[in-house]
Amino acid sequence: MKIKFKQPHELHQTHASYLSWAGILLIIIGGYIYPDGFIDQSAILVLCSFLILTIGISHGALDHEKGKKILKIYKIKKISIFYLIYLTLGILVTFLWFFFPELILIIFLTIASYHFGKEDCSIYPTIKNSLMFGIKGSLVIWAPLFFHFDNTLSIFEILYFERESPILINILIYLHESNFILFFLILSVLINLFIFKITYVWIQFFTESFIILVINFLYSPVLAFTFYFCFLHSIRHTISLIIEMKIDFKIFYKKALPLTLATIIIFVGCGWVITLNNYTFDNVVVKVIFVGLASLTFPHILLEYLLVKNRK
Repeated sequence: MKIKFKQPHELHQTHASYLSWAGILLIIIGGYIYPDGFIDQSAILVLCSFLILTIGISHGALDHEKGKKILKIYKIKKISIFYLIYLTLGILVTFLWFFFPELILIIFLTIASYHFGKEDCSIYPTIKNSLMFGIKGSLVIWAPLFFHFDNTLSIFEILYFERESPILINILIYLHESNFILFFLILSVLINLFIFKITYVWIQFFTESFIILVINFLYSPVLAFTFYFCFLHSIRHTISLIIEMKIDFKIFYKKALPLTLATIIIFVGCGWVITLNNYTFDNVVVKVIFVGLASLTFPHILLEYLLVKNRK
């Protein structure tokens, strides 16, 4: 099945319209089921892990195809060099996170905000402001902090691997008590509205902001992030790749399957190693999800940067 959209912005608008219907469904489910504790936390984490390890990470499973372009530019013939560098960066991020969790977490949140905002605006070349990208993408971070501050804070603490370094926690507590989190949340929404004004794509940016706010209000931070990462960020990136490479869904997933399976095996293996330290199941899943995503995000973003730089 090939994509029939001729213009990327048409694809994004259609994607946003489907997202709005999904959001309505989530509101109904959240209003009538979730508050009653129909699904326990462990089951939610299992569901989130499955979605992230399939739909989520698959959007980066063709990085090796992009890597071939970079190698060609630098006149390097062996694809093994790309895999070596890519894996080394991922392992290095994981290693540094274990010893400097707070520093890497802050860098990860900053880079992720910029990456999410930039990817959401990638089809509109008139938007080039890096600060705008970062503020727009930060909505994914400020929303759970505003609606579920204690729960989000506990996730950050889990990611510390029992290291004593409460600087970020203290900063977030101060921002929460002084209502600065609400200020940054509103600022991010306003940036989204400003982008709507200069692009005139009201359904995309309005729907995204509304859905992100609603799912963070109704659901736990991990579940809300999973919805955004898988069904907004990843699917959009995947379809954009399919259009760019002029292939269909079947070929895309055939190409993406090997690296996706390899990543799943690595994630599960890391989770098993972490369990040897007597962490709870929920604790292990949170560590694997976010540290694992960070280890993939850094080389993924670096690859995107090199491609954009060389295109220019």
